[in-house]
Amino acid sequence: MSDYSTARRNMVDGQIRPSSVTDWRIIDAMRAVPRDGFVPPSLRDMSYLDLDLNVAGPGEPQRCLLRPAVTARLLQAADLHSDDHVLVVGCATGYLAALAAKLASRVTATESEPVLAEQGRDTLKRLGGFGNIELQTAPNEQGAPDRAPFDAIILNGATEIVPISLYQQLRNGGRLVGIFARNQPPRAEIVIRSEDDFGSRVLFDAAAPVLPGLQRPVEFAF
Repeated sequence: MSDYSTARRNMVDGQIRPSSVTDWRIIDAMRAVPRDGFVPPSLRDMSYLDLDLNVAGPGEPQRCLLRPAVTARLLQAADLHSDDHVLVVGCATGYLAALAAKLASRVTATESEPVLAEQGRDTLKRLGGFGNIELQTAPNEQGAPDRAPFDAIILNGATEIVPISLYQQLRNGGRLVGIFARNQPPRAEIVIRSEDDFGSRVLFDAAAPVLPGLQRPVEFAF
């Protein structure tokens, strides 16, 4: 079995720290959580490259572990606290959820593809230390209303729509971060809830595959 600890350390030093990630809790989490454990064997040698890694099966919509630097910057923007309850939407095999679990008290993660959700649960159980994660199989656009409200919501992928149903699962003062691809170029944004209002601002340019269920509706021309 290959030892990827050196590659993981190089990822942090070469990709994460130069990307204006200054929260040492995130840096420590990315040093500790093995990204190679959340991908199939065929992708393990690519685990720590500056790439989105598609973990979906053949013929399935892309489901990715986001690029490491994008992952870290989204986590930093979410400003997670040790007593937070976090929702990770479209968690794929659970890597982003595992990182969030190192920073927050409780993580609810959803994945629309049952096979990936089961792989994620198996991986988290095998690695151990992630008893604060609940990984549900659920449509990405649905979120987890039965577990709301959340202090923070993180999209593990892009959205082409305004996900109002997810906004409404934030507690007052809660933050949603993700990549918004409603316009070009796509950008990471943060949305903050204030009572029944939602304010947003752009964080940085970033691209990612669009999460199933968060695609722009198809328009038919007659």
